[in-house]
Amino acid sequence: MSSSAPLPYRLIATDLDGTLLRSDHTVSERSRTALAAATAAGAAHIVVTGRSVPWARHILDDLGYEGLAVCGQGAQVYHAGEHRLLTSVTLDRQLAGLALAKIEAEIGPLFLAASRDGLDGEVLIGAGYQHNPELPVIHMQDDSELWSAPLNKLYLQHPGLGDDGLARVAREVAGDLVGVTMAGEGIVELLPLGLSKATGLSIAARRLGLTAADTIAFGDMPNDLPMFAWAAHGVAMANAHDELKAVADKVTTSNDEDGIAVVLERLFAITS
Repeated sequence: MSSSAPLPYRLIATDLDGTLLRSDHTVSERSRTALAAATAAGAAHIVVTGRSVPWARHILDDLGYEGLAVCGQGAQVYHAGEHRLLTSVTLDRQLAGLALAKIEAEIGPLFLAASRDGLDGEVLIGAGYQHNPELPVIHMQDDSELWSAPLNKLYLQHPGLGDDGLARVAREVAGDLVGVTMAGEGIVELLPLGLSKATGLSIAARRLGLTAADTIAFGDMPNDLPMFAWAAHGVAMANAHDELKAVADKVTTSNDEDGIAVVLERLFAITS
């Protein structure tokens, strides 16, 4: 792209899992090249992920990523180059406990996990909760451990209900107390009320002097809906949840077929 040509978008916001990351949790060379070319042309790239910083940091470091990242569904704005949290929002534990009680009164016992606040916040896993075995966790002996330190989110699973059904019930009975989102297979989360990826992305963009009108966003799950509503242009992956595809401005190829690179190469006239 000519240095004198206006940029199609000045900010590229990408989710990680199911979007920038392939199924094997790597970022392809094609995607790396396309993002590098877009940023060399003058665009900013912001990773916007549901993962809290401790679960995202190794991916950002591997990418050589030194900019701002939005982590924890918008709860954390993280400066990757300085390994420093710029903002951090915590979940009110009293409200979260009340929300859990209301959900369990409706559908019975839940399997639980929790993400603690901070740069090194551990993820606590309760009995029965299914998680990615590649990620570091601490197994709880007792669910009371959930409440022993500040949290940025709770994770819920149900022995019988699927993700969509669980998220729907949680919103119906506790949506006035906490935010509820679905971030991936087996990942239904309780968040501070009103918090979303759009919250964190707007803060990070403002720090860079950029706005929603400057932004193209890529995602794959319902937790990306607020980010798509905020950004000027939303691109869903071919593997995306139907709810996100329904509101996307465009659907690209899948995360395993370099869907982000396909779009950026066209927009920024990138040639391999």
